[in-house]
Amino acid sequence: MNSVKIEIPSEPAAKLTVEKALLEALQKHSYAEKDIFAVRLATEEAVVNAIRHGNKLDSQKKVVVNFSVTDGRVTVVVCDQGEGFDPAGVPDPTDPRFLEAPSGRGLMLMRAYMDEVIFNEEGNEVTMIKTRSK
Repeated sequence: MNSVKIEIPSEPAAKLTVEKALLEALQKHSYAEKDIFAVRLATEEAVVNAIRHGNKLDSQKKVVVNFSVTDGRVTVVVCDQGEGFDPAGVPDPTDPRFLEAPSGRGLMLMRAYMDEVIFNEEGNEVTMIKTRSK
């Protein structure tokens, strides 16, 4: 499959456009439900982070999602127009001090469900890769 590019405004409901297109591509390639769940969850977390934390819910700023789905692998790239951040500076959500925090688990979930999670140097773009389960 060729790469799909979707540009959305920084509004939480806009994530549904990305989720729908990605789901269709995963189903077209007959991915297992566990892989679909993993990719959808990680992508939703990345898009929501880009909207809320990257672009600070500024509807004038865009989030760009590029993804490609092949028979063996899914690659999703999410980029926002924010200032970026240092992923190493995000508190560990399993630390007892942060266990009851209402948010802060997105990066952990992305890393748990995808095979690779790579941030660009600026911290405003994440590339996530998932290899099809056997």
